Order: sequence, then structure tokens, then C-alpha cells
Amino acid sequence: MQAQEVRTRLRSALAETTRRLGEAGVPSPSVDARALIAHAAGTEKPLVLLDELPEAFAEQLEHLTARRALREPLQLILGRAPFRRLMLDVRPGVFIPRPETERAVDLMREHVEGSVTEVVDLCSGSGALGAAVLDELPRSRVLSVEVDPVAADLTAHNLERAGPARGRVLEADLLGEIPELAVVAPVDAVLSNPPYIPPEAVPRDAEVLAHDPHRALFGGGQDGLEVPRAVIAWAHRLLRPGGVLIMEHADVQGTAAREAAAGRGGFDLLRTVPDLTGRDRFLVARRAPGEPTSGSERLSR
Repeated sequence: MQAQEVRTRLRSALAETTRRLGEAGVPSPSVDARALIAHAAGTEKPLVLLDELPEAFAEQLEHLTARRALREPLQLILGRAPFRRLMLDVRPGVFIPRPETERAVDLMREHVEGSVTEVVDLCSGSGALGAAVLDELPRSRVLSVEVDPVAADLTAHNLERAGPARGRVLEADLLGEIPELAVVAPVDAVLSNPPYIPPEAVPRDAEVLAHDPHRALFGGGQDGLEVPRAVIAWAHRLLRPGGVLIMEHADVQGTAAREAAAGRGGFDLLRTVPDLTGRDRFLVARRAPGEPTSGSERLSR
């Protein structure tokens, strides 16, 4: 196949795939079309640099386009999702990492007093936050906690890829007592993107409603904050003085999250911080000096 024929086929494929995805209501049809075409072509190079296509290119692209037109998330189709400097593996049945969550790592580094070595990631999902910490802080160790066994397995996989032998996973429910977690204190930071959607709220995006596990979306209780309150309680137990909790929440839950942390006590800084779009999305809570944490063993044990 000559280079000119390849370019003609690619232009035609891009126009047709973009049209189909747009008609299906996909929010970014052109961007997604380019990603699907590259995946079908088996390349990570820019499409303009391709001078040949696989024999099964058309059939593969049709299969991928049909899946995306049914609003299956692009990340699940490709099997990966970008997160900060990493390309994480993703799997069906596990919450897909979002770009807005990336700021949690920056907030941790801005607010922790002293160095960051020991980090706990609660409700880890794919392991995105813990993996980013291991990748960007080479001396760090991470303990990720996840209740779902499929997600816990994916977390372990992504942690090992990001920081071999520096991360471990605990499969446990934060709403119960977890002796294995209680003894890791004191730690420098607790990160969490917990489920927080109230029970009556219905996600608007078809991809979220059909493909993200409901257990990773709905936080429990009338306000959706049952699990987030458990995260705050665990952070209170785990953090050293000067350590911080960074917890994502819905843009309408800032006041309630701060009140939950204030009611728990033991924090000398409580802030609600917006994401990059200006929406209130993160609780920052710094552990005050005074009360001892509940344990003394470190994550390296």
C-alpha cells in the first residue's frame, strides 16, 4: 500500500468515525476518533507519520467505533488511562481515574509539613493516586486500601508498575474496624477519592452510569458522605502532626466535609480547594500537634 493511499484511507476513516461518534453523542468525537484509529492501526505515532496499515485495520476500527458509539468509555476500549505522568491500566468494573483527581497530589505536596515518605491511599480504585505518588516521590511508600477485590488487584498491578516493591494493598472496608490499617500510623499524608454521590443523584454521563461500579460512586447515607466521613476518621487516626488529608468530594459538599472534619477534631487547618475548573472539589485537613496517633509502626513493615 502506497503512502498516499494510506493517507486517503486515514482521512476517510477520521471523517466517518468522527461523524458516527458525534451522532452518538460522544462529547469529544474527533479526539476519540483519532485515538480509536491509532489503536486499530496498532501505533502510538501521530497518524500523519503512518505509511502502512494492518490488514485488519478496517474491521478493527469498525469494532472499536461500535463500542464507543454505545458510550463505552474510551479508556476501557483502549485498556489504559492517563494520570499525571503515568499511563495506567484500567479494567471493566473498576472506577476510571479522572483528570480532576490529579490535583490531589499537588495539594498534598503543598500542605504537608516536612517530607512525604509514608502515604495511605483510601478507596484506591485503580490505584491512580498511590501510583502517582510512587512515580513522583522516589523515596515514598504507599499503602492503598480498597474494598473491592477486582479493584484491589488492579491497584496492586498499577502500584508495582509505578514503584516496584514500594506499594502494597490492603483489601478492607473502611466502615469497619481494620486492625492492619490502624497499626501503620503515623503517616505523612492520606489521599482519597472516595464514593460520595448521594443516593438520589443520578450520574448524567452514560459512560459513568453504565460502566463505573455503583459502589465506587455512591457514598452512603442520605448525603452521600458516609464513606467520606470514614475517610476523615481514619485520617485522624493515621496522620502524624503536620500530615495532611486530601479528599475529593462533590462540588456541593465542601461545607459538609469541613464540618465533618471539624467535628472529628484534631486538625489545625481546614480548607476547601477548587479543581482546575474552579469547582470546590477537595478537602484539605492538616493534623494538629497534641493528640498522639493510634499506632507506631511504619508502612515498610
